[in-house]
Amino acid sequence: MSDHSVTEPQRTPPTGAGADGRGFRGDIQGLRAIAVLVVIGAHAVVPGFTGGFVGVDIFFVVSGFLITQLIVTGIRREDSFSLGGFYARRARRIVPAASLVLVVTVVASIIYFNFIDALDATRDALWAAFFAANIRFGTQGVDYFALEDSASPLQHYWSLAVEEQFYIVWPLLVAVIVWATRRRRSPGSAPVGALLAVAVVGGALSFGWSVHRTAVEPTAAYFSTLTRAWELAVGAVIALVVLAGRTISRRGVTEPLALLGVAGIVYSVITYDESMAFPGYEAALPVLSAAALLIAGAHHRSRPTLSRVLAVPPLRRIGDWSYSLYLWHWPLIVIPQVAMGRTLSPTETLIAVLLTFQFGYLTYQFVEQPFRTVPFWRTHRRGLVLYPLSLVLVLPVAAGGHVVAERLGSERGNDPAVSASAFGVRGDEVLGLVRASVIAGRNGTAIPSDLTPDLINLNDDVADVGECNYQSPARPVCRRGDVASDKVIVVTGDSHARAWIPAFEQIAQEAGYATYYFVKQQCTAAFVDPGRLGSGDPWPECEQFHDWVVEQVAGLQPELMVVATSPPPTGVYDDDGLLLRNNDDVAENVAVGFDDMFDAYLPLVDRMVLLADVPRLPEEPGACLAAKGADLGDCMFPPTSWSERNRLISEDAAERAGVPAINPTPWLCAEGLCPVVVGSTIAYRDRGHISAARAGELWVPLGIDLGLLGQPERPRARAQAEETD
Repeated sequence: MSDHSVTEPQRTPPTGAGADGRGFRGDIQGLRAIAVLVVIGAHAVVPGFTGGFVGVDIFFVVSGFLITQLIVTGIRREDSFSLGGFYARRARRIVPAASLVLVVTVVASIIYFNFIDALDATRDALWAAFFAANIRFGTQGVDYFALEDSASPLQHYWSLAVEEQFYIVWPLLVAVIVWATRRRRSPGSAPVGALLAVAVVGGALSFGWSVHRTAVEPTAAYFSTLTRAWELAVGAVIALVVLAGRTISRRGVTEPLALLGVAGIVYSVITYDESMAFPGYEAALPVLSAAALLIAGAHHRSRPTLSRVLAVPPLRRIGDWSYSLYLWHWPLIVIPQVAMGRTLSPTETLIAVLLTFQFGYLTYQFVEQPFRTVPFWRTHRRGLVLYPLSLVLVLPVAAGGHVVAERLGSERGNDPAVSASAFGVRGDEVLGLVRASVIAGRNGTAIPSDLTPDLINLNDDVADVGECNYQSPARPVCRRGDVASDKVIVVTGDSHARAWIPAFEQIAQEAGYATYYFVKQQCTAAFVDPGRLGSGDPWPECEQFHDWVVEQVAGLQPELMVVATSPPPTGVYDDDGLLLRNNDDVAENVAVGFDDMFDAYLPLVDRMVLLADVPRLPEEPGACLAAKGADLGDCMFPPTSWSERNRLISEDAAERAGVPAINPTPWLCAEGLCPVVVGSTIAYRDRGHISAARAGELWVPLGIDLGLLGQPERPRARAQAEETD
């Protein structure tokens, strides 16, 4: 899941490495090999490699070690530090292979992907070309482990971006320290002490931020340079200590140290999985394990047996190829998987891995090596020009691919929207259009050319919450709707409640209500303790949000409160602090959570209504609609049984509490089938969220069912609760 060490290759072994550990170290090449092999194993879903993503962390430590060793030995040799020379070496080492894989991946994406995935790949290529892929994926909230959700074939470039961003800052700090200490240093020396202090302090700050950020926002933390810098800093600290001559010369110490290092890596690879919040403190084990191996093998006379095993020729050879192997393995797995719309079979995965090694060897031999060894490229000026030259190659390919993908998306003919009259459906306008859309799907009718929202922008069709996005610790209160009205509607729930905001805004304006939206993504409205999305770790922020909403409702005393929510996606914690993931256990706890929620809110409001969850689709609507040759029948699905079960759980709880429930299923599905397109509107933004466009179309039937439009209000929930008591 990361680029591997992007340092200069180690040179031919000298006749004798000194006690400070300088010279060729075959064990480091072997450690690189282990890192790339466990990453490939994890992505190839090899049993026992669930934690293979820690290979990234091993690479970061090795990179920090080798790059710092390279810089300091250069200072000692030349009594100065050349930023131009450093960046020229980086360009020769990184740019050619990275550019080749970018170009090939973009072209393959245009050929094999649907136009939406191809467009995403071209955008990703632009970010990757500027070494900013980690910023893109972090801000998008991408789950790196979710291969089934059309993962980007260039997502692995995030780690290359992290290293290159680190290599912008670290050499600049070195240059400043070298200049600041020039008068106090003797010729041929390096400011090791000052560099060590900066690395230790910077690494400690980064580790603290990593632990904090991983707990608060694990997806963004995963891709962040600030949360990963400490791993490179650990390697830098070890290099500085070794270069200061502080190595271990007793095999009685290095042997168990190396054994602990290997054991830590093996334990991480076997026991870690995607449910963990990472990096955070969990990354300390693989990082310190890699550090132990670097320290254990630093003194040539006391190198332990395991370091010598790592230095065997086959592992050293794979270590040589590791950069190219890393670049190729991810697109060779992801492109076929996304193109076929399914996970690869074991045979297909084996073929992808074999191709990875073939392409990796060829790229190392005919791309990496020539740019590193041919004299023409070894001058600083020519090395530095490689990066702008790569942009001249990559940017036109990415831009051209973007144009081609957009053109493919627009070539849908002139097919009309589905109408109820065209299929002989009479009666209710809203329900009739849904039934007509189901009939159109069964007839294999072409997808309408003019879709709302535009298919390219489907992922952006999210209801606006303004300043009241409660993902951050701040909790402002936003008054919306008819702000001058003294009547109040409160809507609460998770992102599924947020999806209905376009309907509530129109209802509020028409009926004369002010609105408040107390919605927090992934925090189900039922009073349960859900696990944090992506990690399953405890998430006290959700319970705190519930308490805060109760306080706000008590102060507002709304005329109407509407609850809309989905089940917790990562399980719930029971009273004993055990995370429950089994569907039956989750269902039982959620039912109790709904009871507790209704009990808390009913005394505070005039009237309360449950807006049950929308049916969940088994496939992504955007990918289906963008597929080549797809028609409306290909994009019509029965709802998942789990979503239906959860809807019944919430409705049963509402009935126990005497709270009216609205079932939105007939506005989206008919005869057991849910068409992705209703008329010409894409009804779902993803598998579980109604689109903002479709929600906006349903304001009238929702308003009527709420008793706010065209019909008298239903009995007050508070009165019903009192009668029940």
